[in-house]
Amino acid sequence: MVDVCPDAAVPDDLVEVGRVAMAHGVRGGLKIQPYSPQAEALLGAPVWWLKAPDSILEPGALPCLRRMQVQACRRQTDQWLLAQLAGIDDRDTAESLRACTIWVPRTAFPVAAADEYYWIDLIGCDFYGQAESGASVLLGQVDQVVDNGAHAILQIACGAPDQTGVFQARQDAKGRPVQVLVPFVAAHVQQVDVPGRRIDSDWPADF
Repeated sequence: MVDVCPDAAVPDDLVEVGRVAMAHGVRGGLKIQPYSPQAEALLGAPVWWLKAPDSILEPGALPCLRRMQVQACRRQTDQWLLAQLAGIDDRDTAESLRACTIWVPRTAFPVAAADEYYWIDLIGCDFYGQAESGASVLLGQVDQVVDNGAHAILQIACGAPDQTGVFQARQDAKGRPVQVLVPFVAAHVQQVDVPGRRIDSDWPADF
């Protein structure tokens, strides 16, 4: 890789958005697997930060994020992107980046349209359901968002804050985390307050 930056220069809001799948062509092109089908962050960011997987690091070496200028990035198919990075001019150099994860500052993401949300902004939000009385009840926190093909699904880690305000996930009798899956659709999700880190829904509190 090229353009090594000291830790102080690395943005503190980096989000992992994809990975390098393989080299493409003989002039340093890269085939990219985005984690989101939309891939706006990858397509729009002028700079990517690449992190080598631990498996290819020399013994004792620490992972390092490296700043890479994006010269071009376009869709190849619905699942893949093709990219050209500055300083990556041949297939061997491109192949050396295989399996590197790609990170982009959250501030570089394009502005989401009305009623659209980046999944990264939903993770960590408090999730409220509804009691039989109609009262809003905290069910837990969003710890993952997945796509089932038709729509996104919120995975909720059930639990509540402890006396110090730190969220504590609930476990079942076998020590496994208690979770619930909620479709992220208007029929269930009533309000999303990203700045307030809160999602309100009609999901039954006694599920």
